[in-house]
Amino acid sequence: MTYRDLVSHYEACLEKYGDTHLGVDWPKKEDAIKRYRVMLDLVREVDENTSILDFGCGAAHLYDYILERGITKIDYSGLDISQKFISLCREKHPNTSFFCSDILVQETVAAKADYIIMNGVFTEKQSMTHKEMFEYFQSILKKVFPLARKGLAFNVMSKQVEWERDDLFHLPLDELAIFITQHLSRTFVVRNDYGLYEYTVYVYREPMVGN
Repeated sequence: MTYRDLVSHYEACLEKYGDTHLGVDWPKKEDAIKRYRVMLDLVREVDENTSILDFGCGAAHLYDYILERGITKIDYSGLDISQKFISLCREKHPNTSFFCSDILVQETVAAKADYIIMNGVFTEKQSMTHKEMFEYFQSILKKVFPLARKGLAFNVMSKQVEWERDDLFHLPLDELAIFITQHLSRTFVVRNDYGLYEYTVYVYREPMVGN
């Protein structure tokens, strides 16, 4: 299973850099913070019952961001394939639900959530070819989207760049749109307005009221 190389890569980052932005392989802390803000923009309405599943939660830095900003109306839970990251998350936040699961080989123990956030799950491909990564990308989203009651968000690297890195997943917009409309939903938003060499996609189950 080639995608296991991704797990080994991120665990090596954690071992080398610890509980930091570098430990989840985000080069700049300010860019990581920007991503958390953009990811949370997925949520259309927030009340005391709004639930978020942080799929591929890593070191739960999204939850750290939520707590630091005093956002109290979100019911947060995290899921990751790596037991090392989940152990860290449980140590940091013992009263929060964290699940360790490989959704491609086992039924996840995580319950459905209103919104699912997948920050950084698809930005790197490491040793995988584009074809292998695109197949992995599709397989994961087909499994995860049914768990989202309202919508999900993910980010990938843009093709609209001056050069590409071989270890990153640069996904053309036409490939993305064909897959989403055929297999997930016809209601989606592409965010390419926050200054990074990537884009974020929100996929919703229903159009906004009034549209």
